[in-house]
Amino acid sequence: MTRRFALMIDPAAADVDRSDFAETFTLVDAAAPALSVGELSTQRGDGVFESIGVIDGHAQEVVPHLERLAHSAQLCDLPLPNQAQWHQAIERAAAHCEQGEYVIKLILSRGVEHGPTPTAWVTAAPASDFSTVREQGIRVVTLDRGYDLDVAEKAPWLLLGAKTLSYAVNMAALREAHRRGADDAIFLSRDGFVLEAPTASLILRVGDRFVTPAPNGGILHGTTQLSVYDYLAGKGLVAEYSRVPASDLPRADAAWLVSSVRLAAPITAVDGVDIPVDHALTAELNDYLLSPRD
Repeated sequence: MTRRFALMIDPAAADVDRSDFAETFTLVDAAAPALSVGELSTQRGDGVFESIGVIDGHAQEVVPHLERLAHSAQLCDLPLPNQAQWHQAIERAAAHCEQGEYVIKLILSRGVEHGPTPTAWVTAAPASDFSTVREQGIRVVTLDRGYDLDVAEKAPWLLLGAKTLSYAVNMAALREAHRRGADDAIFLSRDGFVLEAPTASLILRVGDRFVTPAPNGGILHGTTQLSVYDYLAGKGLVAEYSRVPASDLPRADAAWLVSSVRLAAPITAVDGVDIPVDHALTAELNDYLLSPRD
């Protein structure tokens, strides 16, 4: 899988009432320079994004991703993306994806400094091979995020509920996890509650119920977590949101990090403490997540 695709979007043209947005797209060479040196996405990380998994040419959970993109844009005082325009751009990108797993990225930036309009684009590229971590699992460490659970309500300017391009902290957390001999990290609030991973949502199984941290406190509402909950509910299982104390993590009967591209990766250890792995349910969840879903 080597095919890469890039499409620039004209957000200003979305104000016109139309059903076909093809004229608002510009196909660009994915390997060639396409952004201005004054672009604020690269200068300041001033923008928002989404990553959509693509299975055999089918983009997964497009509507939830577009809804979250709009939510992030609203939190960042960016113009709301035209859903129909972006949906058509995703369809065009997915049409260039071959068999197998790809990832489509949606990026909405504030644009060039002092420029008149935002910059927006869509890319598609082969996804990394996550088959091993889906089967063998990952070890995680907990890292203090430095905020109390209610900070998002007290300080909305921190943009903790937005999926922004400012991912330096997330990447630093992953590097710290690797320095500690783990594969990934789980953020904790300063007052001792579980939040999320740098690039994934957390789901715990406690007895016969499933729990994920409530999407507040700056936690992104994970699109893959929502899909997993739909699947579990369809099987008659209890799947709920709650405040999860950090002390509950190593006592879980099973746990997963879930995301749009990695899908469901079982957690094998938390801070060096082994936890059980439900291999059968993990395989079942990944079979479901690898099937076409809208």
